[in-house]
Amino acid sequence: MILLERQPVKSRILRSVGYDDSTKILEIEFHTGLVYQYSGVSPKVYADLMHSGEIGKYFSEKVRPRFPAKQVGA
Repeated sequence: MILLERQPVKSRILRSVGYDDSTKILEIEFHTGLVYQYSGVSPKVYADLMHSGEIGKYFSEKVRPRFPAKQVGA
């Protein structure tokens, strides 16, 4: 399992976010230290997430319920 390069974000629940366009994998690191990868995430969803005024809310409403996830780090 390859971990993606992530960038820090301002959120109460998310610490950092990474994305790989070729595999459509979105990687999320939570403030708890857990890291999850979400598969099948389009570049538009990633862009919308990163440009959202409330990135944690966008993630909770538009990403978490829609895309399969697996824990890849702790």
